[in-house]
Parts: sequence; C-alpha cells; structure tokens
Amino acid sequence: MADKDIYSWERIHALVCALVAGLRSSDYDAVLAITRGGMIPGCLVSEKLDIRRVLTAAVMFYKEEGETLHEPHFFQFPADPLLYDKRILVVDDVWDSGKTAMAVRQRVQAAGGRPTVAVIHYKPASSAFPDERPEHFAEETEAWIVYPWELGCDEG
Repeated sequence: MADKDIYSWERIHALVCALVAGLRSSDYDAVLAITRGGMIPGCLVSEKLDIRRVLTAAVMFYKEEGETLHEPHFFQFPADPLLYDKRILVVDDVWDSGKTAMAVRQRVQAAGGRPTVAVIHYKPASSAFPDERPEHFAEETEAWIVYPWELGCDEG
C-alpha cells in the first residue's frame, strides 16, 4: 500500500498554479471538469486561466459484486454541439488507473471535440494505459492522496 498523503488547501493552490503555468487560456474553448474530484480543480483552473465556459462530466465505473466494470456510466455529459470543433481542457484531480479520464477523452473526441487532459496528480505505475497519459499534470506520485475536499467535517 502506498503512503497516505493529506493535502492542504495551500498545497493544492501551489499545485494548481504549477499546472496552469504550462497552459494558455487562448488554447481552449472550455474547461470540462470531471465529477466529483475534478470539480474543485476544474473551477480553480478555469478561474486562473479566465475561462468562463465550464462544463461537467459525471461518470463512474459501477461495481458489481466487488468488480469494476470495464464500461463507464455517464450520468451527465455535455451535448455534442457544445463540444464539436471545440478545444476542451478536461480537468480531474488524479489519473490513477486513467479509466475515467480516457473515457471522457474518448467521448469528447466522439463528439468532434479536441480534448486535452490536465490533472493535479499522475500515477503512472497504476495506470491501465501504459501508452497514454495526461497531457498536463502538476505532480507525479504513487501515494494515496487525500484532498482537502475529501476530508470529513470532523477532520482537518
């Protein structure tokens, strides 16, 4: 088991600043935040890049009898016309297995959009896609990350 690392808001701020340092707002038409972990990073990135069009993708991989299914279930996703011929910055907190980011990337491409994936943390050793990775990430790690938005009301 990897080490558990609890992140502060200050640490997240520094990592988001590092992430956006490699991005230009003029390269994107919209930010697509992946729920739930990517909601806060997506908002922070859109704020720092002054991108006002912020979309959301609600996706998860259901578990049946303790097994993760291979196909994603999209609870909510932008309509194709919002993505067609648009440069979409897909934002999530972490690329662990990469399944969620890859599913969203592929769905944006299927709608005719041009996705770029940006995450705070990239975990290459746990990625299910050895030939793929996020185009942008702030930090590479294998630690078990606990983000400040994941802490309970009696924690932190």
